[in-house]
Amino acid sequence: MTLFKNLKQLQAIPLTHIQLLAILKKYKNPNDKIKNMVKNGDIIRVKKELYITGDLYRETDISLELFANTIYGPSYVSLDWALSLYNLIPEKVYEITSITSKQDKKYMTPIGRFSYIKGHPSLYPIGIMIKQNNDHTCFMIATKEKALCDKIAYTKNLGIISQKGMIQYLEEDLRIDLDNLTDFNLDIINKCIFSNYKKQLLTLVYKVISRIQKGKL
Repeated sequence: MTLFKNLKQLQAIPLTHIQLLAILKKYKNPNDKIKNMVKNGDIIRVKKELYITGDLYRETDISLELFANTIYGPSYVSLDWALSLYNLIPEKVYEITSITSKQDKKYMTPIGRFSYIKGHPSLYPIGIMIKQNNDHTCFMIATKEKALCDKIAYTKNLGIISQKGMIQYLEEDLRIDLDNLTDFNLDIINKCIFSNYKKQLLTLVYKVISRIQKGKL
């Protein structure tokens, strides 16, 4: 009953192997107990030494964004997943996308697919915010402005050289309703420009959004 209560209290937070060993310290062979718990579905092994409680113990939704931060870091949620969260792109996104300060990485897990792109050092720290879940856990995510800048900066072979081309990319490739860019914080995009990474592309999107906000587009 004590174990059940402990697992119930954990809900949907990421659970490390070390934390499990602490919970199971009264067991003679805690590692064997962990294997049995995985086998029985009491806990789910997300990746090596990272777990989540099974369905029986969870009353809150799994925060895929929190797990994205935890599975591989330092990292923050961005790109398509963040753009979808902000309702900027209409398509359903099935892979939790992040930017990391380390190397590119992909993980296929029981709770979802996670991908990470190595960010440029000068662009990486700009426009990151902490967002709180309903269960009071928190995760790091790009602001909507930074998520769009990341999408543009890290998309290979984009080849946009004009404002017209940028508008076409936003409307036709990303399928963004330009009216949803009217409240964008241009200061964040400007900081991204001054990171000197993909400066030309980010300047184009800055100019396009500036025209939208001035009603000139």
